[in-house]
Amino acid sequence: MKNGSFGLHVPSRAIAYCEELYQLHKFDFFLSRPRRTRLGDFTVRPGFIPRITVNVNLNPYNFLITYLHEVAHCVVHYKYKGRSRRQIAPHGAEWKHEFRVLLLPVMNESIFPEDVLVPLLRYSQNPAASTGGDQILFNALRKYDDQHADTGRIALFQLNEGSSFVFQNRTFTRGTLRRTRVLCTDKASQRLYTIPAHALVEAC
Repeated sequence: MKNGSFGLHVPSRAIAYCEELYQLHKFDFFLSRPRRTRLGDFTVRPGFIPRITVNVNLNPYNFLITYLHEVAHCVVHYKYKGRSRRQIAPHGAEWKHEFRVLLLPVMNESIFPEDVLVPLLRYSQNPAASTGGDQILFNALRKYDDQHADTGRIALFQLNEGSSFVFQNRTFTRGTLRRTRVLCTDKASQRLYTIPAHALVEAC
């Protein structure tokens, strides 16, 4: 990724910080087409430099939070290299600590509007695997999503249990929330699936 590219995607006062992290930590960074089940991801393969992707359609505040979320994974990867996944959980104490450290320099009103900053400060005390797991923060961020206006879609976790919805052209019944995913039943096959809680769905 070339320097300056962050300027199109994050708040202006966070550009230099994002570029600094990109230079400091060794990873490839790519913009991804919009994905319904994830906002970003961190992947690493033996013999390859770690890779971070963030959905290109995120609003600046959500993009910044997602980017720092994935950079925290990269920091943990290098810092605890050699330990097994059993010792270092993907969103365990080590990741939570590194994510909080990365968030600290940007958690101020010069970067985030107050209606996002307040729930973000609370969320940062014990960050979850996805901002979609924090309904107040999710709703605050979504208000800045132009692409969601008048689409009729809502986040899965906002539906009541037992509600019907359409996701990826299939009709489901919403079940119980399991941390960051929701157990759902495919109405046609009656098979059970877990769908990310923040996934946008169409209520029936």
